Amino acid sequence: MGNGLSAVGTPQRESALNMTLFARLGTAAWWLPFGHVAEISALELKQQLEQTDTIQLLDVRTHMEWTRSRIAGSVNVPVGKLRSRLPSLGLDPQRPVVAICLSAHRSIPAVRLLRSHGFESVCQLHGGMLAWWHHHLPTE
Repeated sequence: MGNGLSAVGTPQRESALNMTLFARLGTAAWWLPFGHVAEISALELKQQLEQTDTIQLLDVRTHMEWTRSRIAGSVNVPVGKLRSRLPSLGLDPQRPVVAICLSAHRSIPAVRLLRSHGFESVCQLHGGMLAWWHHHLPTE
């Protein structure tokens, strides 16, 4: 992946069928958690966060989930509000973004939404916060 962020998968691996279905659904149900998107493992994300400060973390869980436990530096917008709040988040489309949720379902549509808004280096945390906690990685 560009900008120093490597990922388990790549956007090129996304199924053409999934992308066609997403295109047909369009604005009606952009947030449906189906298909495959690029991913980064919890351990690899931790390592990359230690090596660079360019990665932007977008946590799309509910505010209550986020306040209980989150990765330091993450920005929280529930996935259902992401489309309307994206312009006000101040995310830089030239820098890598990792979308985070509990189990890597809500982050799928977040990745697709970001890509449709010109973010090229975007992926989800493989396994979500469940994977992060499984490895006993630090949280706030």
